[in-house]
Amino acid sequence: MSHLPPSVIEILKARKLATDEAEYFLHSLEATPAEGTGVSLVMIVYHSGKVLSDSIERVLKDPRVSEFILIDNGSNEKTAQKLRDLAETYRHILLVQGQGNIGFAKAANLGGHLAREPWLVFLNPDAMLEPGVIDKLIGAAKGQPSPCIVGARLLNTDGTEQRGARRGEVTPVTTIVSLTQLGKKVKGLRKFEIHMEDETLPLAPVPVPTISGACFAMSRQDFARLKGFDGQFFLHVEDVDLCWRAREMGGSVLFHPHAEVVHEGHTSLVEPVFVEWNKGMGLVHYFRKRVAGKGIWRQAYVWLLGPVIVGVSVGRALVRKRFRNDDND
Repeated sequence: MSHLPPSVIEILKARKLATDEAEYFLHSLEATPAEGTGVSLVMIVYHSGKVLSDSIERVLKDPRVSEFILIDNGSNEKTAQKLRDLAETYRHILLVQGQGNIGFAKAANLGGHLAREPWLVFLNPDAMLEPGVIDKLIGAAKGQPSPCIVGARLLNTDGTEQRGARRGEVTPVTTIVSLTQLGKKVKGLRKFEIHMEDETLPLAPVPVPTISGACFAMSRQDFARLKGFDGQFFLHVEDVDLCWRAREMGGSVLFHPHAEVVHEGHTSLVEPVFVEWNKGMGLVHYFRKRVAGKGIWRQAYVWLLGPVIVGVSVGRALVRKRFRNDDND
């Protein structure tokens, strides 16, 4: 089991790993070249459900993972103890607990800072890592414009491609069309559909505007260049923002068609309304970042659509909850 330096423990106790702190940590890594092939895999855990054990087991069996960083954002005591037992058993596990739920982005930044290997893989706790996936992701990143992010092809449990692994440009209009699924119902709105899971699978890794944060790889140096995730995102949309910033810096975002990971999804025990609220607020924050300093009319357009986006996002969760309640009656 690895141990944290006292300075990091104090930050965790204070629960203040904000964007400024993350940027300070990551700045020191910026000049470190991505030499070697060692991999630090970062997983953020928070009421992840029964699938967590299977996901962790897959990681532990993968010989490409040199360091396994588990950031526990507040599991129940039973799960927390299981994680502690694992950390005592496996020397390459670094377990961070006690900081409470600081959100995905800040937790991921913490994992990125603590990582010691030149390559980072971020994996959701409900995603099943397959043999060879890590090598495929890292192989595709080598030689690409920096910073480079390579995302895996996410599969449903039935083997079909999951929605979100390869996406176009995320805008307020495409978001509303996507959230309401109007593109499937109104022919004229299909041009605003950004999800590509129904398109022909490419033969090799291809550039896309956006990949999924459920499983992706990048060098630790590139993660540092981007200053990690924007800590203002609490849950969801931080991956969209990271991809956008990589492209804005002249880097590349790639979708790998043959690096396949089964992503069960919707296994979290967190209240769906809470998830959708944070997704909606994350989208609004992202769009406001993109239009900052780009004219009053564009900013007004985003500010006006903000409440609509949050309302539609939360409304979806309420409708799904109502249907589940009706089914249980």
